[in-house]
Amino acid sequence: MLKIAIAKSLKPQYWVQARSLKMATDAENKVHHHYAHTDPCKDLRWTARECYQYMYSRPWKSVNDYYLDLVNGRSSLAELFGHKDVDDIVKSSDEYAPENNVPDDHSGRWARVTYKIVVSYHGEYFDGWQKQPGLNTVQEPVERSIGIFVDERKAQQRKKKGLPVEGMVVVAGRTDKGVTALNQVCSFYTWRNDVNIEDIKHAINLAAPEKLRVVSVSQVSRAFHPNFCAKWRRYLYIFPLGEGDRREQSSEIEETEILWSEKSQRCGKNEIAKDDHEENFKDLSTEKTELDGVKKPTSFSVRRVDQLLHQLEGKLLSYKMFARDTKASRNTGPPTECFVYHARAAEVKIPCSNKDHADGMKVMCIELVANRFLRRMVRVLVATVVREAAAGSEEDILLKLMEATCRRATAPPAPPDGLCLVDVGSRLLVCVEAVEWRRSSNWVKLFEDTIAEVEMEDSAD
Repeated sequence: MLKIAIAKSLKPQYWVQARSLKMATDAENKVHHHYAHTDPCKDLRWTARECYQYMYSRPWKSVNDYYLDLVNGRSSLAELFGHKDVDDIVKSSDEYAPENNVPDDHSGRWARVTYKIVVSYHGEYFDGWQKQPGLNTVQEPVERSIGIFVDERKAQQRKKKGLPVEGMVVVAGRTDKGVTALNQVCSFYTWRNDVNIEDIKHAINLAAPEKLRVVSVSQVSRAFHPNFCAKWRRYLYIFPLGEGDRREQSSEIEETEILWSEKSQRCGKNEIAKDDHEENFKDLSTEKTELDGVKKPTSFSVRRVDQLLHQLEGKLLSYKMFARDTKASRNTGPPTECFVYHARAAEVKIPCSNKDHADGMKVMCIELVANRFLRRMVRVLVATVVREAAAGSEEDILLKLMEATCRRATAPPAPPDGLCLVDVGSRLLVCVEAVEWRRSSNWVKLFEDTIAEVEMEDSAD
């Protein structure tokens, strides 16, 4: 405190430096309180620090390089999954335009023209979507580029205020720093009727070559709103795999999972003996911890991650435990509820320039499709499901974590480098064509009911 007082009395910059030093020291000395899990896997579950180290120690550069190729059209996600290409999905989405009662003459206040812009950008180069002073965001170059298409009246108003002539875009969803997008949807309007679509595309492409690219531009109805018209969002998370991470488990490990599940049911909330831990995880890479010599796994099964994610499909659930940095008013009730249409994990290979991976680098792709996502939800969900898969948790563990009393029950967010916003759709039906849905009588009925509800809402509007 004495150093801070001296610095504050001398110069402002010294005061700032001293305060930063104190904050860093306090962070190092801070006592971290861990959530008190009571299930049989509690001793095998990674701590927040262990999760962070495990996630960030991966070769993320290869993932960033792959995303850069996707953004610039040099590669395609169809190579990974084999289903409909992103361009086909976007083309299908463009067919939808909300109806309104615009007069045929399009004069006066009805002369406003709205343009839908689909852009892709590489998250490594940007500090997120939303424009902020002093930061390199995606929104800033986009709005600056379309400034030349602003109508004369608005341009004069901004000049009188000493502001640069820029357009104003509305986006389907803001992405965080480091997050890539392949088909981010935004829109802007103008009262000019001489704007050429190709000119809009060309202007934005010049703003940040190789980092920001326009996928498509189209004139849409005045009623179109990127956020309110979006019925679903599709995210992809690419997680680099290590040598110990498995796509499928051997029959011995499958028997171990059954044995573990049976013992979990018998023990309930009681601890399982140390010998049982060692027997059940003897085929996994492990490391000792300070907790009575119990070994924690350092690898996980991709198939197990897929099984855990299946439990989220077709349910309207509150994901408040998987959100971060949300407003107090959005921490309870309907604002926290999301309907996940599709959740899966699969092992694939992505192109890699590293000589050690000449035939491609092995990665886990987690694909999520939902009507909405909360802040940091995907990254927290990815980190948590990997943690639980490694610990050997029961299949319904993600559902149980939603009933937790504190967000410390879930893992810290996974690195933003692996996250990509793939698509934003205006119709649920497009989503069905875009991903491989698991066919079951209950699921089909639930999905048909959901479509019926949406159609009723649309007709009511």
